[in-house]
Amino acid sequence: MGQSGRLTSQHKESHGVEGIFTAEAKTHDASVRRVAVSVLGYLKGKYPQLSFRHRTSISKAEINSALQKIDRELGQTLFVSDASIQPDGGIIEVKDDNGNCRVILVSEAKYQGRDIENISRGVLVGKKRNQDLMVTGNAIERAHKNISEIANYMLDESHFPYLFFLEGSNFMTQDITIRRPDGRTVTLNYNSGALNRLDRLTSANYGMPINTNLCRNKFIQHRGSTIMLQAASIYTHGDGREWEEQEMFRIMSDIAATSLQVLGSDLFIQLTGK
Repeated sequence: MGQSGRLTSQHKESHGVEGIFTAEAKTHDASVRRVAVSVLGYLKGKYPQLSFRHRTSISKAEINSALQKIDRELGQTLFVSDASIQPDGGIIEVKDDNGNCRVILVSEAKYQGRDIENISRGVLVGKKRNQDLMVTGNAIERAHKNISEIANYMLDESHFPYLFFLEGSNFMTQDITIRRPDGRTVTLNYNSGALNRLDRLTSANYGMPINTNLCRNKFIQHRGSTIMLQAASIYTHGDGREWEEQEMFRIMSDIAATSLQVLGSDLFIQLTGK
């Protein structure tokens, strides 16, 4: 692809990983935003009785307010008055029978690792241009903040529609062997600590399966008490392929549909007219 060629050139010019990650991540983020808008249009057409909205951010003040409604001791601390979170695909909400907006989809896109593309093109990386593998980035570490904030905002809900689309060689689930233009082959081991970063994110779904809709909260019993688990739904291609927008649309629509099912009793009047 022409874009891939430009990104490889950019990597050479930047003498590091930051430039190429930033450029590729932006295209991935934009794709998720486009699909989120398409999902919004789809929902409006399928459920004309319901009122939906899409917004790009939620303020910390709003999150704190939601926490205070649950318990007065929560949501008291705020140092930056205009602080907010901005998930890549934004937030889609539906208005319930009481006029409250309820979150039904939050989507993120994280791209990290161009090892497959670089090796297949014969591009060596690193300061001395003598390495097959790039130093891994920290996109996942930055992702946990948004997960925690949305979890706080939805602490009184029985669903958690937080969705991740992961792309790049740092998120493989199987070994891949790539042939360089000079004939040498390089095997990327998916379970290598120097390459894989999936374990940095599976703490957000309690180690449950990836590529699975985990939108419905899980309730477990512990010493006579019930604990609610809010798990992010993490999707990745095991072979490092790029996500196609129709695939993303299908998964995002599925998460949104699950949210509407969980909220069904709170949407009853609008859906039935009774």
